[in-house]
Amino acid sequence: MKHFLQLRDINLTVMNEIFSIADGIKDKGKFLTDKCVVLFFPASSVLTRVTFEKGIASAGGQAILFPSDTLDSRRKIEDTVSYLCNWADCIIVRHNSMDIIEEIAKYSSVPVINAMTDINHPCEIMTDLYAISKLRKDYMDLQYTYVGRANNIGRTWFEASQTFGFSFRQSCPRGRGYEIPDAAVVYEFDEALQGSDVVLTDSLPANALEDFKPYQITLDSMRKTNSNSILNPCPPFYRGEEVSEDAIDSQYFVGYQFKENLLSVQQAIVFYCLNS
Repeated sequence: MKHFLQLRDINLTVMNEIFSIADGIKDKGKFLTDKCVVLFFPASSVLTRVTFEKGIASAGGQAILFPSDTLDSRRKIEDTVSYLCNWADCIIVRHNSMDIIEEIAKYSSVPVINAMTDINHPCEIMTDLYAISKLRKDYMDLQYTYVGRANNIGRTWFEASQTFGFSFRQSCPRGRGYEIPDAAVVYEFDEALQGSDVVLTDSLPANALEDFKPYQITLDSMRKTNSNSILNPCPPFYRGEEVSEDAIDSQYFVGYQFKENLLSVQQAIVFYCLNS
């Protein structure tokens, strides 16, 4: 069995293997029959939780859900996990702390999958790369430009570029501490968009909105990118903040069905972890 905790733990060969599993996931049938998957998710999770739960059920498995803060009790993680492994066949965790997820993996005898932390979101970015590969066969040769701060989404896109070998750069205000460590940064917004094939964003906290006003992705700014470029804002996005209304309503936006792939890719990750 394998854990799936961060993208730097795998390589391009493994990514392609997971993508291949996702392509044929319907042929895997009820691969979770008689298997129990324990999930720890906060109440605020929508897309990731729905797709993991539906994916488990449609593959014949049983999902047992706990709130993430269950892991914040006085009980030692080692004790909780060691008991769980008597019955669970896989553990999927969405929790603020990467340290908690790594500790679970340390003591778990079953696969542990990271469904998001404050510093990374590996399943989400794997899914986006898979979806982009269906839109652009040359997806590994494209210029990916992330407009935003150094949060879990931006950091994971950078980690993916380092792990799998595609070109990535960030655009953000200078001197405000928004830079992703070691990433290439283009502070001039128009310059960053020129030559871009995939424009990435994420939502902004209230205290960063004013700083990023000049960096809002609009229809006009997307017209500065390469022909056939795409806009991939990480949901939940907020029209009028990191992206404009006309950008979302344009042909550049990848569309809501883009995230449909969360179901098959997350199922593929579960299958890979259980069968490797």
